[in-house]
Amino acid sequence: MQENNLTDVVEFVLLGFQGGPQLRISLFCLLFALFFLTVCGNLLIITLVSTSKNLHTPMYFFISQLSINDILLPANIVPNLFYILLNNGGTITFIGCMTQFLFFASSEAFECLLLTVMSYDRYVAICNPLRYTSIMTSGYCVRLAAISWSVGFSCAFSGTLTVSRLKFCGVNIIDHLFCDLPPLREISCSDTFPIKLQMFLQSFPLLIIPSIIIVISYVNIVRAILRIPSNISRQKAFSTCSSHLTVVFIFYWTLFSVYVLPTNGQTSDMNKITSLLYTVFTPLFNPIIYSLRNKDIKKAVQQNIQKYV
Repeated sequence: MQENNLTDVVEFVLLGFQGGPQLRISLFCLLFALFFLTVCGNLLIITLVSTSKNLHTPMYFFISQLSINDILLPANIVPNLFYILLNNGGTITFIGCMTQFLFFASSEAFECLLLTVMSYDRYVAICNPLRYTSIMTSGYCVRLAAISWSVGFSCAFSGTLTVSRLKFCGVNIIDHLFCDLPPLREISCSDTFPIKLQMFLQSFPLLIIPSIIIVISYVNIVRAILRIPSNISRQKAFSTCSSHLTVVFIFYWTLFSVYVLPTNGQTSDMNKITSLLYTVFTPLFNPIIYSLRNKDIKKAVQQNIQKYV
């Protein structure tokens, strides 16, 4: 009976960034501004793609799906982080923690798959342009997006079920910003081998296979571009892929830095700052990258401004 009481944790305490009121208020203002810009930037992309006829193409459909995910990810993390900053820590129920982890993991898994689908889209557009419209039909694009959402959520759901079975032996203080796997595994007193095994198995459909597809796609894309005789056409083909490659690099760099590279010697504050990269900053960078380096997006913005001015 005593052992059961020790392992029964009904809520967790998230410490967030510990510090004086001035530091926490400054962080709150910074994160609020970034969150506001993230939501506005991604909503702009979604609105432009849905209302501008010249953006009704597979590439921009997938970009709008990425923008939807880039709103859902910080919306799952940042509002609770605001509360934690203002109160110098905060509690979250066990069910709330598992729910937060579920939607967080779903967003990360979906983005892995969606970036792979986007690389395949660029491969077909450049390596097989004559059949592009017949292959990447609107129905096929919707199915690819639906599969990415479904597989991402299914993998995250099974992982969340495994995490929810962990025992915490009365220890419920999480020195982190939100309910993530590394801090939960750190305070658990039960065997974490099943989680490590599941992460290894899920890395194949979510990380290893998508990475291989992206690499193979871009190897063939580079070969096809180098065979183009015109320098202008070659630069145009490269420009259609540069934004996607930039997003892929940022996403995978942050993902590997948190979950793959060793964190020995890093302070808890450094781990928290690193976590902010893929929960707050990356969703903000994506619309900036696609809008600043894309002539079609700029043209759509100008047309909408002229329409309402």
